[in-house]
Amino acid sequence: MKAILVLEDGSVWPGEGFGAFAKVSGEVVFNTGMVGYPESITDPSYHGQILCQTYPLIGNYGINPRSFESDKPKIWGYAVSELCEHPSHATSEAALSDLLKENGIPGISGIDTRALTKRLRVHGVMLGILETYFSKVDLGSLRREAKLIPDPNKRRLVAEVTAKKIKVYNKDATRTVVLIDCGTKLNIIQSLVRRGVRVVRVPASTPAGRIVEHVPAGVIISNGPGDPKQCPDTIAAVKRLMQDNIPLLGICLGNQILSLAAGANTYKLKFGHRGQNQPCLQEGTKRCYITSQNHGFAVDVRSLPKPWKPWFTNANDGTNEGVRHVSKPFMSVQFHPEAAPGPTDTEFLFDEFLGGLR
Repeated sequence: MKAILVLEDGSVWPGEGFGAFAKVSGEVVFNTGMVGYPESITDPSYHGQILCQTYPLIGNYGINPRSFESDKPKIWGYAVSELCEHPSHATSEAALSDLLKENGIPGISGIDTRALTKRLRVHGVMLGILETYFSKVDLGSLRREAKLIPDPNKRRLVAEVTAKKIKVYNKDATRTVVLIDCGTKLNIIQSLVRRGVRVVRVPASTPAGRIVEHVPAGVIISNGPGDPKQCPDTIAAVKRLMQDNIPLLGICLGNQILSLAAGANTYKLKFGHRGQNQPCLQEGTKRCYITSQNHGFAVDVRSLPKPWKPWFTNANDGTNEGVRHVSKPFMSVQFHPEAAPGPTDTEFLFDEFLGGLR
């Protein structure tokens, strides 16, 4: 099976196909992580995107469903330099190509992912088409089509990945934390359960009135895909929860939603932060943490109202990595403290948040 990736700028990337026999379009992004491809491809924050891995060899340790961050892969397409078709690891239960095939996701290998990443860094993330095929494709038609791809970020992507109904974890615990599921990674839930709290996972569109019925000691707004401004229901609910002084913690997209609810603004980054090697400085200290990240939008710190202040800043490009209220129990981070995959530097933030709850 052959494959071809065509970007909206007209550039063409031919290679070998794997996974499903299919044709998809979406936002083409890159991830700089050296490990963690099962976690990445099952992260709901990649919904709407064709993911390029910068690490040259992918698939070598196979697939273990226990490392999934959701029930199944959420990427729309996959681009790698070299695909390992025969994985070797004690926990492997399947090959990467088989997993993608079962879920209707096409992949392309044998392309220069370094050159593709450099193009995306210079131009910014682009829309593209990925097609796997057996005979031939009409390249001219694909190039024309690539210029007309609708931007997935204009859709309410969160509504497409959020939970459809309420689910409770660790039911016998005494303290309750409500998790607003905007496309949550499962390890956020596991990180909370390990700390002995009852977790009530609710759909992203759940109004504040329904959330407070669970009598939460605190509320967490999860990660998720797309433009935070496409989440008006969640923003309205968070705004109401702030009026009730309920402790809040935002993670990734949750950082942007909390900031929008506070009256700040967000904007799209040129090529985003995706990987497990992003350095973040804690404001007012000399401490730098290495973090796991996956986002394409950021908070404009210049728009933060006066009761709010930056909490963390990206050491590479100076963009915002977290905010908190000066006096009230509202805080959020742009990175992933649950550290899956990646460094465990910032797991303490769960303890800090839960330690302040009644």
